[in-house]
Amino acid sequence: MINVGNDWQELFDIEQHKDYYLNLRAFLKTEYSTKTIYPPMNDIFNAFRLTPFAKTKVIIVGQDPYHEAGQAMGLSFSVHEYVDEPPSLRNIHQEIINEGVEQGPWSRDLTRWAEQGVLLLNSTLTVIAHRAASHAGMGWETFTDNAIHALGADPRPKVFMLWGSYARSKKSLIENKAHLILESAHPSPLSASKGFFGNGHFRKCNDFLRQSGQEIIIW
Repeated sequence: MINVGNDWQELFDIEQHKDYYLNLRAFLKTEYSTKTIYPPMNDIFNAFRLTPFAKTKVIIVGQDPYHEAGQAMGLSFSVHEYVDEPPSLRNIHQEIINEGVEQGPWSRDLTRWAEQGVLLLNSTLTVIAHRAASHAGMGWETFTDNAIHALGADPRPKVFMLWGSYARSKKSLIENKAHLILESAHPSPLSASKGFFGNGHFRKCNDFLRQSGQEIIIW
């Protein structure tokens, strides 16, 4: 059984005993032993390990891990520093620059964000090499939807960034009106110019955090 080492463990302890999760675990055991799967097994739950539930104040929802060698590291949109910067991440960086929001040293490894309370959560947490969305529909979505729902039910004000139609479909999981939900097009090159660029999300996020008495994110 997984031990994430922080207060997310309560959710893990509940979910890990459900039938869907037991089936998912058996499926993944076979997949990792017979195919090349990303991210490495020890990195699957990095988003939860790096960003405890009680410290989560921003949630950026992704869909699927990167599926090429060395990219996926368990955080949505993030890659290891030594890997070429994916186009979506490059566009995220460009929007931060355009907004003139508070910034730290830029890194394509977004661990620094995660440690500030930004949960970088993909809906599906594993993928077969070179095959996008290959583990969709196998049970991960139930797990991550339950995590989003738990965050949405928490009374502490949070910011949910939902980019693209898939992420925006998670809006119904967020019931508490205390939270700020920011929606726009996806930062992919196919759609960034159709509403991601100029969305002002990083500035709106920090404005909301200030207004709710929380520390801002140094992007």
